[in-house]
Amino acid sequence: METTAATRAGTDILPGKVGVWWFLASEVMLFGGLIGSFIVSRLGSSGWSGEAAHLSVPVAAINTLVLLTSSMTMVMAFGAVEKGDPRGLRTYLFLTVLLGLTFLGIKAYEYSSEVAAGFTPVTGLFWSFYYTMTGLHALHVLAGIITNLALFVMARRGLRNQHRVELAGLYWHFVDIVWIFLFPLLYLT
Repeated sequence: METTAATRAGTDILPGKVGVWWFLASEVMLFGGLIGSFIVSRLGSSGWSGEAAHLSVPVAAINTLVLLTSSMTMVMAFGAVEKGDPRGLRTYLFLTVLLGLTFLGIKAYEYSSEVAAGFTPVTGLFWSFYYTMTGLHALHVLAGIITNLALFVMARRGLRNQHRVELAGLYWHFVDIVWIFLFPLLYLT
């Protein structure tokens, strides 16, 4: 079976796309298990509202806006690579990386404030879930930043692989969707 740079013969599936979707499905299971465990534990015990009240909703809302904006810049990077706009590709990948780093910086500020107030992963069950879920999410954001930074470096060297930008975009949007579940679950309930 002959393949081209874009698709496999006889299909419209890009190489690696099925693998990325399988990977994302496994990540859905991981976060789904954590979120399900959090909900069941929260329903089975009391006092969680008081502990969650110590979280900063305005800071988390700003972080949500930052992450959603990064999703938009990722879409714009894909649009630029589709149009053959290398400058646009570099600009939007750089902005995506910058916004991802901003998200992590705000999360680090949030963590340091919570730890300074005496709320650590061993303070209680709510805090164990909070640090586990947001910490795992932060690691996924970091992986997305590294991926997009690698694409940015490749774009600076003249490589404009639309396929790689699309796959990185799928992952980045997954990370955003996970946060859309974590934000209301942890901060607003």
